Amino acid sequence: MESDTTANRYEENTLVQNRTEIKNEVTIIIPVLNEEEAIGAVLDEVKAEGYDKILVVDGYSSDNTVNIAQEKEVMVVYQHGIGKTSALKTAIEYVTTPYILVMDGDFTYSAKDIKKFENHARRYDHIIGVRDRANIGFLHNFGNTVITKTFNVLFGIKLSDICSGMYMLNTDVAKRLTLNSQRFSVEVEITAQTVVEHNVTEVPICYRNRIGNRKLSTFKDGFNIFLTLFQLARVYNPVFLFSTISALSVIPALMVLVYVLYEYLTIGIFHSGWALFGIMLLLLSSQGLSVATVALLLKRMEYRLSRRKEVRR
Repeated sequence: MESDTTANRYEENTLVQNRTEIKNEVTIIIPVLNEEEAIGAVLDEVKAEGYDKILVVDGYSSDNTVNIAQEKEVMVVYQHGIGKTSALKTAIEYVTTPYILVMDGDFTYSAKDIKKFENHARRYDHIIGVRDRANIGFLHNFGNTVITKTFNVLFGIKLSDICSGMYMLNTDVAKRLTLNSQRFSVEVEITAQTVVEHNVTEVPICYRNRIGNRKLSTFKDGFNIFLTLFQLARVYNPVFLFSTISALSVIPALMVLVYVLYEYLTIGIFHSGWALFGIMLLLLSSQGLSVATVALLLKRMEYRLSRRKEVRR
């Protein structure tokens, strides 16, 4: 019992030491646009947790956001380009620490959760905060679920919240990312690239009601994110995407064959041309399904090997 207690204390002391070391190696990135109601409270909370490397990236706010941030004595830079993606690209250019943690400036995320990311920073290149869904509205919750499950299917992985706005990245990895998405699709774009080449994990975080006006449009931005999923799959997992599309030809194939059978049974006419066409579609579908299955298995095997390699390290 005494040896177990000593071991547990050693592990706890090691975690505390690692957190302290990493805390000094993390830059907190906060993209903002007209967040004067919340930014002060966000910065106070981050500072209270002991973080002094804070970078606020402003998208040319028309309110008092920048003045409030400057009064809190944090570094403020103006982004180039438009949208959150451009804000992150701008921030990455300024970062010199080994790690970055991104969080929104609307008070929805708690700085107290940052330590959860630090526990895994040495072993994972991308750590996603999985939000508590209690304060997420029904439509947004439903949309997030559909987007995440679609992403999991297209990329052969199992994640819980790819739209989360709080996450940690290894800076070297972040600097190699290619970010071209618009508005609120950037988190999906980052995850699509990191699951292909890097180690990704998740930690649970709380999610609070935002302070100030919401900028995300439920239907417009939700549709754009969903469309971005398929564009990313075309680039990073094309074999599975196109073979899956081929597999969907089973739907018109069955419709054609049912029509041919119905005509033959009811009026005695056999449409040989349509029957041949339906059979060809069915063969295409079966081949697409086979290729999609193999591609998915290979992708999952690649992910498991990556995880196993990381554990050995």
